[in-house]
Amino acid sequence: MKTGFVAVTGASSGIGKATAALFIEKGFNVLLIARRVERLEEFQGANIIKAQVDVTDEPALKQAIADAEARFGPVEAIVNNAGRMLLGDISSQDSSEWKDMYAVNVIGVLNGMQAVLPSMVERKTGTIINISSIAGKKTFADHAAYVGTKFAVHSISENVREEVAKHNVRVMTIAPGVVETELLSHTTDETIKENYTDWKHSIEGGLDPRTVAETIYFAFSQPQSVNIREIALAPTRQQG
Repeated sequence: MKTGFVAVTGASSGIGKATAALFIEKGFNVLLIARRVERLEEFQGANIIKAQVDVTDEPALKQAIADAEARFGPVEAIVNNAGRMLLGDISSQDSSEWKDMYAVNVIGVLNGMQAVLPSMVERKTGTIINISSIAGKKTFADHAAYVGTKFAVHSISENVREEVAKHNVRVMTIAPGVVETELLSHTTDETIKENYTDWKHSIEGGLDPRTVAETIYFAFSQPQSVNIREIALAPTRQQG
């Protein structure tokens, strides 16, 4: 069995679940991090640890990484995937939704990076993969607060990449377009949800989470001397 492990946040659904499954298939030890660990029942085996952790809880996240290191050895990679998408019109959206998104999408990513970076820098190896969005590259109607969180992921990732490159540590940003996940269900404005769903149908649906997982694995599987800094992928029919 391999030593070391890969950590995946938001592993209970969507891209996170597909990514965890793929790394397990490839023979890696995997730390599955999720608030809803009951959704991880299908994952079983000696090469798996499940941790019920909210990524906004910095001490708990660091402890989960430390526990996995004690069992498997050093962390090879973290996929910072946990995220919230609460679409809304800024003129009327409840500000608590902005705070929720920034806590998970930005602070959660920073927490994940800090949980692994000291070890990676010391060992002069490791990979951080931050899941952003096409919405981290351009704007969309009713996405203002969400877009802000994903622009932050892009800029933070690139800034840290520059800082840790000299230590042979890689930071990658994956920016999917629309994906078939439950993210939209978190949005509370029914009209916005209906409009988004209609648009998604007009482009014949979103990406399969497995496709995004395979993209993540492709980037990770390059030699440590090669850093694919950013990948943007979307359904061919998606114009924006």
